[in-house]
Amino acid sequence: MTPAAPPISVVIPAFNAELYLAEAIQSVLAQGIPGVEVVVVDDGSTDGTAGVAAAFGTQVALIRQPNAGIGAARNAGVERAAGNFLAFLDSDDVWPAGSLACRLAVLDADPEADGVFGSVQEFRDGGDDLLPQGGGVAGALLLRRAKYEAVGRFDQDLKVGEFIDWMARAQDAGLKFRSVPDVVLRRRLHGANTGLVQRDARVEYTRVLRAALERRRHQS
Repeated sequence: MTPAAPPISVVIPAFNAELYLAEAIQSVLAQGIPGVEVVVVDDGSTDGTAGVAAAFGTQVALIRQPNAGIGAARNAGVERAAGNFLAFLDSDDVWPAGSLACRLAVLDADPEADGVFGSVQEFRDGGDDLLPQGGGVAGALLLRRAKYEAVGRFDQDLKVGEFIDWMARAQDAGLKFRSVPDVVLRRRLHGANTGLVQRDARVEYTRVLRAALERRRHQS
């Protein structure tokens, strides 16, 4: 008998994430939903990232690849994942209790919903939490696997803005997104955040937005 697919696959791209990765993985495993699959993609780390993931044993599927960026890491994770629903979590962020349950409840109750976002609360280690805000980021989304495949893979050529690009394509494809008021993602602020480290790549945000506008111009 073929084993049933896990209900949710969680893809965690990780690059030199030794310091925070265990906390991210533990926050997924603590969600209390049976059979959740955790896929960690070590994107060419030079620290102990792979060892942190491997220490979880069979609770985590570990993929190792040469450094290719977050888009490529997410794509590799999805290719390995078997779940009917997909979620993404950055290796330095965490999910609070109930994060998956409240989003999954919406998808279970509304077959017209393709994906669900929740609120995001940013925080600094040893500092105060910031006020929750709307969560249009990858770590706040739970998505039907079939709808991800309808939109297609993340753009691996983008160093930043790969999720903005994916969402623009999802909206062009007519996907329907819902939201819940609950905080579903705690986003850690620190000096190694991708958006800070790769400041020179921020021009790619402009390229992403121009590409979206160009697609819509041709569709109109």
